[in-house]
Amino acid sequence: MAEVIETTEETLEETTEEVNEEEVEETAGESTAASSEETAESSTEEMAASGEGADEAVTEDAGEAASDEAADQIVEAPMPASPYDLPGDWYVIHSYSGYENKVKANLETRIQSMHMEDRIFEVHIPMEDVVEFKGGKKVTVPKKVFPGYILVRMSLDDDSWYAVRNTPGVTGFVAGNAQKPTPLSRREVERFLGVQEEEEKGKPRFKPEWDVGEQVRVVTGPFADFNGTIEELNVDQQKVVVLVNIFGRDTPVELGFEDIQKN
Repeated sequence: MAEVIETTEETLEETTEEVNEEEVEETAGESTAASSEETAESSTEEMAASGEGADEAVTEDAGEAASDEAADQIVEAPMPASPYDLPGDWYVIHSYSGYENKVKANLETRIQSMHMEDRIFEVHIPMEDVVEFKGGKKVTVPKKVFPGYILVRMSLDDDSWYAVRNTPGVTGFVAGNAQKPTPLSRREVERFLGVQEEEEKGKPRFKPEWDVGEQVRVVTGPFADFNGTIEELNVDQQKVVVLVNIFGRDTPVELGFEDIQKN
């Protein structure tokens, strides 16, 4: 009987060991399978992320290339060589002398308030740089080319005519009849608006402040403080001949523009 019991116990122990070994093998297999699945999923996610990043990079590169191509294709339209070729026609309006800037400001304000920007394009006062002698020194000052006159670039119709004509300070259009003024020709526009050769641009025009027959005072040299009358004027050489009364006689004296002043 004892032998039977021992045999039975040994059989149970062997069975238990076999069962335990099988469970361990199954557990190890499941762990390995799970690890493989996780590795596969991780690899898939990394590949997907890598693919998305590559797609985004390609999209960004394509966008930048398209922007560069668009920028290369954008070319600004060149400005017309002549102001005559701009939209509209040029007309001359008259104002009180000395009020040109005020009239220009009034008209520009009126254009905005009446929403006439599509018909009245530009208000221009022709100016030029002039060299004058003041206090014996050369001074460059801006001067109005046509005091009392203003140029307006516009498309003329009843409304635009009314807006300009009834601006405070405007006394009327120049040339043509009251209701239908005549626009300036190309030659007039280019002459009045200073279209000139490149080498002539930026060179101020000299304008003496005296005229022949005018009384002046000599301020330098041996004839300083003498008064005299201008007999000749040479703008190119900037020389002047003044008749100075010396010992009761009018004596011609050649002087430079910087040597005389207005009385």
